[in-house]
Amino acid sequence: MVKVTVLYDQPEDPAAFEKYYNETHIPDHGQKIPNVVKLEANKAVGEQPPFYRSADLYFESMASLEAGLGSPIGVAAIADLDNFAKDRYKVLITEVQPVKSLATTKA
Repeated sequence: MVKVTVLYDQPEDPAAFEKYYNETHIPDHGQKIPNVVKLEANKAVGEQPPFYRSADLYFESMASLEAGLGSPIGVAAIADLDNFAKDRYKVLITEVQPVKSLATTKA
């Protein structure tokens, strides 16, 4: 599995960012990208976090990621980033490597 993570810097206008992100970007683009098996939209917490938000889009393989992001909807989603986060985002593509939990139960 591979994941695209979009890291959003602090917006100039958080209210305008939230409105566009939640009412336009996610429903019109993010939720429609082909081959996405899981989509997470995350908002940073704490005092002065290094990023404002992040989004994680999971794909079964690099080939499915390339096909999804190369589709007309994927291309439009990438282009739409400049409508609300121009020069205020970074993209990271990673291979997901699950780690088995070592949590133990108390007797």
